[in-house]
Amino acid sequence: MHQYTHYYSPLGKMILQSNLEGLSGAWFTTENTMPLELGEYTESCPILVQTINQLGEYFSGKRKEFDLPLSAKGSEFQQKIWQILRSIPYGETWSYGQLAQAVGQPKAARAVGMANSKNPISIIVPCHRVIGKNGTLTGYAGGIERKAYLLELERKHME
Repeated sequence: MHQYTHYYSPLGKMILQSNLEGLSGAWFTTENTMPLELGEYTESCPILVQTINQLGEYFSGKRKEFDLPLSAKGSEFQQKIWQILRSIPYGETWSYGQLAQAVGQPKAARAVGMANSKNPISIIVPCHRVIGKNGTLTGYAGGIERKAYLLELERKHME
């Protein structure tokens, strides 16, 4: 059973979704990776309330790591990539090639990019920290402007 709620971030409205095991999704309303069926709307689910609180702390610069039970659905390879994304330190960026090396498949940068693009838990699983090998901002389901904002927010709070 899924439940969902809304979170109004500095970057726009987000949909947060959970199931009995944990947070299963966090999307900007403009993302195309959001499922058609979200479940039952609620404002009192403990996991979703905790997610809202932690996102608020993140945007205010008080939180650098999220401490939430996650329950995203994806292939084994996607799960591996999403787990490694969580190890990219706050305020740092990795290239798709570095991510491919971290998963033990250095020639799989394209496959890594595809798995990264399917990440259903924006910000908390920090796919925004992955950039092109020449330092360019590439693909982000929430939009390049949001990716730039998140990276700048983290840089600012590192100082």
